[in-house]
Amino acid sequence: MKVPLEVSYRNVEKTNDLETLVREKVGKLEQVCDHISSCRVVVEKANERPKSGSPYRVSIDLTVPPSHELAAVENPGQGTQYVPLETVIRHAFDAARRQLVELSDRQNDAVKTHPEQEMTAIVTKLFPEQGYGFIKSLTGEDVYFHENSVVNHDFDRIDVGTGVHFVAVEGEQGLQATTVHIVDKAGAHIPPSTDEAPVKPPMGWE
Repeated sequence: MKVPLEVSYRNVEKTNDLETLVREKVGKLEQVCDHISSCRVVVEKANERPKSGSPYRVSIDLTVPPSHELAAVENPGQGTQYVPLETVIRHAFDAARRQLVELSDRQNDAVKTHPEQEMTAIVTKLFPEQGYGFIKSLTGEDVYFHENSVVNHDFDRIDVGTGVHFVAVEGEQGLQATTVHIVDKAGAHIPPSTDEAPVKPPMGWE
């Protein structure tokens, strides 16, 4: 599992079984989308003795480049008071997975609809500590990319001059790469950037 995961337990005892279940479900989400940038899960007992409904609530918050935020909450209502916590967790992840599938389908449809957005480019600026860089397409356009947009978690393999193939979406400040594949690791025909300070990435991409 590569997704940065944060799990909080509130008024619920953290057990190995619960932790394993959550991590297995996050792994299932990664099979739908391999560039999730963060996942926050809250498992809680919201009410010790509810008059109706389940005492448990599970919420899941996901962020997906370039700027998508997905949220799923499961809190069984009236008539389902004795649903086990494990079942509530599964239902919450099922809801998150449906949202992720819908988002992935929309992104794939956008790529099919705009094949001109599939481009070959060269990395011209790179800021490893900040986790982002810029690539220049063959049309001469500078495109921002984040480390989470590099497939197979290959950001550490990229240098200035590396050839890449990428898919871009139109953002508020121009094209922004969402899927970056390394296609050429030569990295010698473009001189490193001499900028003294990192170029600020587009708003919302930090």
